[in-house]
Amino acid sequence: MALKSAADGAVTIIAQIINPLTIAGFVIYILAALCYILALKKISVSIAFPSVSASYALVAVLAHLLWNEPLGLAQITGIALIGNGLCLFISIEQGIFRLSNWQKTL
Repeated sequence: MALKSAADGAVTIIAQIINPLTIAGFVIYILAALCYILALKKISVSIAFPSVSASYALVAVLAHLLWNEPLGLAQITGIALIGNGLCLFISIEQGIFRLSNWQKTL
């Protein structure tokens, strides 16, 4: 989000690179990467990677609220699909939804 704010006011690429918001954006990005690396020490990639998709939905909503980025039917549908996919993934991981339960009914 800081990178978007810095890009909006920059006249040249050099001005954008030395903008404090750009530097803050890079620092936040590096911290997020380090947090993800630490998370991978505790949980498997099969759990950590799908949960990253939640950030895409969050960024779309925040961009709409902060910079009036479009949030039309396509974006809302994408956010809903991400949310449903995460709910399905969580229910499978917690054993709520199992293939064996469906096989018994067939």
